[in-house]
Amino acid sequence: MELDNTDIQLIKLLQEDCKKTTKQYADSLQLSKTAVYERIRRLERNQVITDYVALVDKEKVRRNFTVLCHIKLVQHTKENVLRFEREILKLEEVSECFHVSGDYDYILKVNVENMKKYREFMVTKLTAINNIGSTQSSFTIKEVKHSTAVSI
Repeated sequence: MELDNTDIQLIKLLQEDCKKTTKQYADSLQLSKTAVYERIRRLERNQVITDYVALVDKEKVRRNFTVLCHIKLVQHTKENVLRFEREILKLEEVSECFHVSGDYDYILKVNVENMKKYREFMVTKLTAINNIGSTQSSFTIKEVKHSTAVSI
């Protein structure tokens, strides 16, 4: 799907605040409500827009201890990789998981309450997954930049 400049501007507006009314977007873009409504539906149908979510303040829900956990698998068979990924999807503490190149195979973004909770997560959940050869954890000091928006 080709995106025109109006589509791009609409996507930027939706990424800033998707709770505005169609009329508010229409006013910003100098279009009719119907034109904006149809553009949004087309973007959804073509899966340019995949979901709408509420962003939560991690501190207020006591999940502001963020850890980047590097994982190295013992064996890289298709079965082991898929099994590891299935198990990671079950862990609520893991907010993001990336299959990466380099010294490690995966990087997990883990959000927990504190160091004690992270140790508990490591001991009872993460290391219970078969085929993990090694882990390395980096504890974040400060989140310098965080955005859910995709730059277009």
